[in-house]
Amino acid sequence: MDVTAPAHRLSAAVSAASRLLPARTALRLRADAAGLTVAGRDPDLTVRFDCPATTHTDGEVAVPAAPLAETLKMLGAEPVRVVVEGSRLALRLDQARFALPVLPSVVESPASELPQVSEVDGHVFASALRIVAGTAAKDDPLPLFTGVRVQAGDGELTLTASDRYRMAVARLPLRSPGALDVLVPAALLTEAARQARGVVGLHSGPGRFGLSWAGGLVGTAVLDAGFLSEEAIPSGAVDTIVTLDADALAAAVRRVGVYAEDRRVLTLEVGDTQVRLASARQDTGEAEETLKADVSGGRTSPSFQARYLLDALGAFTGERVVLSIQPGMRACVLRAAETGEVALTYYLMPMLAR
Repeated sequence: MDVTAPAHRLSAAVSAASRLLPARTALRLRADAAGLTVAGRDPDLTVRFDCPATTHTDGEVAVPAAPLAETLKMLGAEPVRVVVEGSRLALRLDQARFALPVLPSVVESPASELPQVSEVDGHVFASALRIVAGTAAKDDPLPLFTGVRVQAGDGELTLTASDRYRMAVARLPLRSPGALDVLVPAALLTEAARQARGVVGLHSGPGRFGLSWAGGLVGTAVLDAGFLSEEAIPSGAVDTIVTLDADALAAAVRRVGVYAEDRRVLTLEVGDTQVRLASARQDTGEAEETLKADVSGGRTSPSFQARYLLDALGAFTGERVVLSIQPGMRACVLRAAETGEVALTYYLMPMLAR
C-alpha cells in the first residue's frame, strides 16, 4: 500500500474511529482508486470513515490505533505519505519518518450492509440527541437506562432516554418515510452523531442499528427497547402551569443553589404572578430569588435537584419554557412555549424537601 493524504484529514478519520472503538482495537487502512478508508470492528460495532487521498499502490493493512492517532495529531495539515515498508507502516514527511508495526492480517467476513430505512437532517438530529442522551444513565445495571430509544414512523423520528429521575423525548421530522424501533447505547450514538454531516441515513437489521453519511458509517448491536416509553410516565394530572424565561430561571437556580444543602435541592414556590426559588444551608445561610412568570392553576411548591433542573432548562436556552406541574411526587413536564423544528418534552421528577 502506498498513498498520500492530507495529515489533518487522515487524523480526523483515525481519531473518530478510535473514539468509537474499544481500546486496543486495530484499525484497518485500505487504499484504492477512491481514496483511503479507515475502518475497525469488534463483535458489536463496525465503523468506517473515508479520507481523500491519492493512491499510488492499492492495498490494505492493519495497525494499532493509539500510536497512529497520536502521531497524526501532531503532523498538522501537510501531506503525509503512508506506505508499507516490510513489517512497518511508514508515515513519511519531507523531514521526518514514523513507522508503526503492521499487525497480522485477519481474514474477516465482510460486514453485511444494513438496509437503510429512512433519512434525517444530521445537524437537527445531533442537536436533539445531545439533549436527550444527557438524561441517559452513564452506568446502570439495567442497560435500558444507558440507551436512547430511536423510533421512526408517521414521518417523524422520536428519541427517548431516561435515568429514572428524568426523561427527555424529542420529535423531529424525517426526510423520508420509514419504520424503526431500537435502543442504542447513548454514549456511542452521541459520538457517532457528532461525526455525522449533512443528510444522515438510518439503518436497521436484526439486532443492529446504523448511521451513515457522506464519508462515514457506524453500525452497532442494539439493546432491548421495549420498556423505555414516554407512556409509562403519568402526565394527565397537571394543576399548575408556569411560563417564564428559561435562561432567567437557570441563572437564578445557579445563584440560589450555592446555598443548598448537600443534596442540592431547591424549592420552587409558585405564586400568582411569580415564582420564588429558595434554599438554605445551615453553615452558609439561605438564599431566595423571585422571578416574574405567567401562572395559571393552583399554587404549589415542588422541590427539584438543582443540577437536574439546570440540565432540563439548558435544553430550552434562549426560549420561554412552560412548566406543567403535577401534584405530589409526579413528574413536572417542561416544553418550549413555541415549538420549533424539534418538539422536545422533558420530564423531571421532584424531590422530597427536608
